[in-house]
Amino acid sequence: MKRIIGIDIFRGLAIVFMVIFHFFYDLNHFQFVTVPLHSSTFWLNFRLLIVNMFLITAGMSLALVHKDGIRWHSVRKRVLQLGLACAAISLATYLVFPRTWIYFGVIHFILVASIVGLLFVKYPKVSLGLSMAILIGYFFLNVNMHPIFDKVAPLLHLPVRYTEDLVPFIPWFAATLFGIAIVGFGWHLKLFENSFFEAETAVHRVLAIIGKKALPIYLLHQPILFGTVYAVHSIL
Repeated sequence: MKRIIGIDIFRGLAIVFMVIFHFFYDLNHFQFVTVPLHSSTFWLNFRLLIVNMFLITAGMSLALVHKDGIRWHSVRKRVLQLGLACAAISLATYLVFPRTWIYFGVIHFILVASIVGLLFVKYPKVSLGLSMAILIGYFFLNVNMHPIFDKVAPLLHLPVRYTEDLVPFIPWFAATLFGIAIVGFGWHLKLFENSFFEAETAVHRVLAIIGKKALPIYLLHQPILFGTVYAVHSIL
């Protein structure tokens, strides 16, 4: 399968935006600045943009990898990589934030969505229809996972009021399904033929490299940022 550089650039942009978000999160956590990350319209929408970019890209990548049939070797490798990443994220955040640790963040979601999404890679019309149905149900009929969470959280001793990162399967699976539909209908070809994604500049090459190394960067950037800001805070 020929790699589509535009998708790497798109994913690389998501990583850059995420690093910016987490940098301000860390500055805010150590009170270098006061940033209303959980109440400001700008920051809330910025996070929505980042998460949507990641999950739509995950759907597109899933559809591209398995467009000629499910590649079980790739599935096993991905499940192992993401499973280890999820365990590392949960453990690290539990040690640093024991009351608000991450038990189902972006990477946890992508792991589950990468498995469930296999059922839809051959059915772009179903993917698009279900994506729209999930969003309609969520925004207009209040269909969500809160009732399940309310019963499961106390049993598993999960954070109840707040967690550092939470990506509920409903409604976010809609984004992954939409990514699958984009590839199924061939829309990605037109999208990434755009001059922005085809430009051969140093910035685009860097973004493509970042996109290709998205998982290790995702795992390492926050410990580095958090540790650096913490060190400066301790010195000052």
